[in-house]
Amino acid sequence: MNLIQELRSMDVNDPGRWPPLLRAAAVAGTLLAVTAFAARVFVIEAEFALLQRAEREEVELRAAFEQRQRQAANLGYYRAQLAEIEESFGTVLRRLSGTTEIPDLLADISRAGRGAGLQEQLFQPLEEVQQEFYAELPVNMRLLGGYHQFGVFVSDIAALPRMVTMHDIQVRPVGDGAAQALVLELTAKTYRYLGDGVEPP
Repeated sequence: MNLIQELRSMDVNDPGRWPPLLRAAAVAGTLLAVTAFAARVFVIEAEFALLQRAEREEVELRAAFEQRQRQAANLGYYRAQLAEIEESFGTVLRRLSGTTEIPDLLADISRAGRGAGLQEQLFQPLEEVQQEFYAELPVNMRLLGGYHQFGVFVSDIAALPRMVTMHDIQVRPVGDGAAQALVLELTAKTYRYLGDGVEPP
């Protein structure tokens, strides 16, 4: 009986009667299929998961690299901007009064009013108000004079080397207003730097 006739006469449901060579081939084929399936599940899919993670990391690293590259390209601009900010901050800091300068600055404000020809009716320093990194010292003032004298006073205050701002400004005529005399009421505020107990330069 040749091999082809044996294959035709073989019962698929009874592998025990198969020829030995065919049984060995079937067992080897089954083992090969199981091994290939296990390799796919345990090795290839695990490696595929690693590959996907590596690809995600590559995308994230590329994005981080591009962002740092842009920052590095603009480093000169950022340094120039920082120097400009430090210079501006230093300029403002120099205009803040030191603790020892407050009495002189208050005297300068009072002198500016008298120098403009105004009569000082009220000059009342109030309690210092603490802010985050500076303190403000408000001074209530009432001055009597003319419109142009008020302009000279405001100009002289703006020319002081230390920072003084004016708030709650009210101008009203004296009496019936026929004499063209005016009353200027305002709150002048000067500022003091609170940083580490160091006086501004």
